[in-house]
Amino acid sequence: MKKFLSLLLALTMLLTLCGAASADAGVFTGAGDSEIGGKGAIEVAVTVDDNGAVTAIEVTKNGDTAGISDPAVAQIPGLIVEQQTANVDAVAGATKTSDAIMAAVLDAVTKAGLDTVKWSTKVETVVEKAEDVTIETEIVVIGGGGAGLAAAVRANQLGSKVLVLEKMGKVGGNTILAGGALNAVNDRSEQAIAYNDSVEWHYTQTLSGGDYQGDPLLVHTLVSNAWDGVQWLMDLGMEFQDETAGLFTVTGGLWPRAHKPVEPLGTGFFKAYMNYIDSHDNVDVMLNTRATEILVDENGKACGVVATGETGNTVTVKASKGVVVATGGFAANVELRSAYNTQWADLGDSIKSTNHAGATGDGIKMLQKLGADFVQMGNIQLLPLGDPVTGSLSGNIEHDVETRIFINKEGNRFVNEGGRRDDMTNALFAQTDAYMWIVMDSDTYPTGDERNNFGETANQLVEAGRAVKADTLEELAEKMNVPADTLIAAVTEFNRHAEGGDLAGTPDEFGRTLYKTPIDTAPFYAAARVPTVHHTMGGVRINVNAQVLDENGNVIPGLYAAGEVTGGIHGANRLGANSLLDIVVFGRACANYITEISKPGEAKTPLPKDAGMSCLENLDRLRYAHGSIPTAALRLKMQRTMQNYAAVFRTEETLQEGCHLMNDVVKEIRDVGVTDRSMIWNTDLVETLELQNLLEQAHCTMIAAWSARARGLQGA
Repeated sequence: MKKFLSLLLALTMLLTLCGAASADAGVFTGAGDSEIGGKGAIEVAVTVDDNGAVTAIEVTKNGDTAGISDPAVAQIPGLIVEQQTANVDAVAGATKTSDAIMAAVLDAVTKAGLDTVKWSTKVETVVEKAEDVTIETEIVVIGGGGAGLAAAVRANQLGSKVLVLEKMGKVGGNTILAGGALNAVNDRSEQAIAYNDSVEWHYTQTLSGGDYQGDPLLVHTLVSNAWDGVQWLMDLGMEFQDETAGLFTVTGGLWPRAHKPVEPLGTGFFKAYMNYIDSHDNVDVMLNTRATEILVDENGKACGVVATGETGNTVTVKASKGVVVATGGFAANVELRSAYNTQWADLGDSIKSTNHAGATGDGIKMLQKLGADFVQMGNIQLLPLGDPVTGSLSGNIEHDVETRIFINKEGNRFVNEGGRRDDMTNALFAQTDAYMWIVMDSDTYPTGDERNNFGETANQLVEAGRAVKADTLEELAEKMNVPADTLIAAVTEFNRHAEGGDLAGTPDEFGRTLYKTPIDTAPFYAAARVPTVHHTMGGVRINVNAQVLDENGNVIPGLYAAGEVTGGIHGANRLGANSLLDIVVFGRACANYITEISKPGEAKTPLPKDAGMSCLENLDRLRYAHGSIPTAALRLKMQRTMQNYAAVFRTEETLQEGCHLMNDVVKEIRDVGVTDRSMIWNTDLVETLELQNLLEQAHCTMIAAWSARARGLQGA
């Protein structure tokens, strides 16, 4: 027994000596693996002094997603130096990068001969609770994501004092994780004409793409204010890629109308917003401050917020003009999304999410306490584009819809890759292991160093093991572990419908119509994807001014909402690139309306010098229209459609069919022809202008009637 105890004591001393090896002074390098950037994604240089203390840490390589990883790179090294341990609290929203930095530092201090046990042990820190504080402002915004900062910046531009409360340690929300693109049509511009697009067509696709469940007034507000939103962002300094590079189609966007920012992901929005906030007075952001209650005065008007500060202290904000709720959706809250889910078989822990950790639906409870109305909470969107490990959108090799295909484990295509998001995701769930590969060639990756929509290069993704690359389709099939003959057949059939193919311009077997170049230029790329929870379309009901409505349809005074916390805009299925448009349009709408009602009697802003030009341009366009359809013929077609499908005796089925037919009728105005070019008693032109107006009225009437009937309103 004594021999055993002596041996145990000696072994313990040996392990202790190994853990506390003598430290060397100098600079030591280390590397850490990341679930995002792959093996060795993070590299650091650690400075150790003669006393064995770490005095400086520099992240020399960051292979994780730019923008998302930045807060971890900025904060974690300082925390490690301060606490003298590589086991510190991760930065919320950047946990993968935080873990990789800590692993890299531990690697470096091990090389330096420091005590690895000590440097792996968490140091308990005691934070002294700050005093409770009361802050007075004019507008308080709950949430520092895309919608919240759009509202804050716009309100400050219009003269209001604004305070933003953000529960996370950084601004950004889901917006900063997004691909960055947003839909907008510069109506009747050369660009819109080149893409055969219009605000009207954007409206139609948004409404029909959501199964007509979206509120037509909210949808109209969304699309008609889109281009103004883009111009506003550019005025703030946000840069978009050269328009000569063309617009593109986001997955599930249905049409090439997406504008791509220069900065990766959604970082361009926050670079512009924070540059404005940092350089202007009376607009501030408080991080690590969680709102818990919305205050109302004796008249029922929202007048402030109670929040919990970083140290657990109470922060009370009094807001004289109003409260804006921009807390985002609840896709990261498994319990909540499972409770509201009515569409999918399972939204439990097995299905990952693209969302940041803070997307937990905090605003819902606060708004429910005030009697706010909620709509379409079961409308939860999934994407077929999740990373198999993290569920995030990063690692997606595609640049646009037109140049890639989806391949299942059997090597076959299985869906229209240019279709609706819900249709594509349902189709993916039906495949083996709900697993697919995105396959494309090097047309948009001529060197492999070009970046995807998330700031990653193809070479980086291949090196990290998140994508595969091959010089032939046979070799690609081997790396994908799919049959080569079926993959080649799928690519061959796709190429027949692409530019230069014998079936170019015709739909394929899945109904796909969005094509560009064939997949025929080596090297070829593939990346694996799975279903992932992406967006919650349901939320609090608002009007076109972003005012929150109660269960009786009345405005709750002083209370506004914008972004994913709202419902009734996107319906059953959101179009790709409409969410970033949503946050800009309705974030600005809050600010615009608050300012309008807060300044009674003041003179209105003077009209711009080009006021009315769009009307004159429309008149000129119709005056010189040389299409093949006479005005009278199109008017008759509209009339017959309304008579046959929206008559006095109508059903939900006839109205739904009428909506689809009226969509087609509305589009035909693009091919109308006017024969009289004169400006005197031009009845042909006047009738065409009248028809343009009637088409909009008929379209809205048909959709509104169907929507009302679908909700069970028998008088509709």
